[in-house]
Amino acid sequence: MTLTDPRPTRKRRSVVSAAAPARPATHVGSSGRTFTVVSTVILVGFAIIWLIPSLFAIKTSLTDNGVAALGAQEILSDWSPTLGAYLDLMRQGDIWNWYLASGVTSVVTAVLTLLFASMAAFALSRMEFRGRALIYLAIIIGLMIPSQVLIVPIFEELRVLQLLNTYWAVILPQVPSVIAVFIFKQFFDGIPRELEEAARVDGAGSWRIYWSVVMPLSRPVIAAVAILTFVWTWNNLLLPLFVMSNPSLMTIPVGLATVQGSFGLRYADIQAGAILAALPLVVLYMFFQRQIVEGVTGSGLKG
Repeated sequence: MTLTDPRPTRKRRSVVSAAAPARPATHVGSSGRTFTVVSTVILVGFAIIWLIPSLFAIKTSLTDNGVAALGAQEILSDWSPTLGAYLDLMRQGDIWNWYLASGVTSVVTAVLTLLFASMAAFALSRMEFRGRALIYLAIIIGLMIPSQVLIVPIFEELRVLQLLNTYWAVILPQVPSVIAVFIFKQFFDGIPRELEEAARVDGAGSWRIYWSVVMPLSRPVIAAVAILTFVWTWNNLLLPLFVMSNPSLMTIPVGLATVQGSFGLRYADIQAGAILAALPLVVLYMFFQRQIVEGVTGSGLKG
């Protein structure tokens, strides 16, 4: 008679188990809402801090050069906006040459970087050869070398090859991108090898596997590397500044550095040129925001 019916016990346990999580669930929900509010406030604060220089640049570009030369207080207190700086840049015609030079060098650099970096990464990821680990180690070490250190050797090489004051002087030194090789290799390592083995069974060689199997599966990382390379090349100032002296071949960052008059820098013109230079990147970001974010955060490296 000491035995008891297990059914009431199960009923009591079910009631207790159902009621037990009630308090923690409420606590988690409250902390989650608090975290969301705090994160939103911090995000809005950083957005405002980030926008202040951009808004000041726009205000300066809409100010007369004479007023802009007096200082920030005069720029902010002037309420007579003018498009004179934009009209001056467009009438001079240099801005269109800068656009052309930046566009040509950025597009060609991005295309060649995609081709050669992906080929190198495919060899390091999929092919067995002597010294592969040593080459990959050299690539990793290359990530630690600042590009500024290589400016003088690059200049001497281009001078010997008689490539100074040409688009190739800006394009060729930027094609060997160590970070692009690293990103592609990390992505290729995540592609299942069964696909490669199936292609080899069908008689495909290494080039066919690279071009017809691996690259079509790598569209996310291709887009991320292409966009980031384009943006980096478009904004690069140091290399074009050293290898370009012909005004008609200058890129936008170098061209903006030459905007000056008899009485010093024309701040309104410089800010107007900077805004015109940033417009293509803003449009590019609007269309490819997801790929750019993935490329920066590293989520695009996941297979």
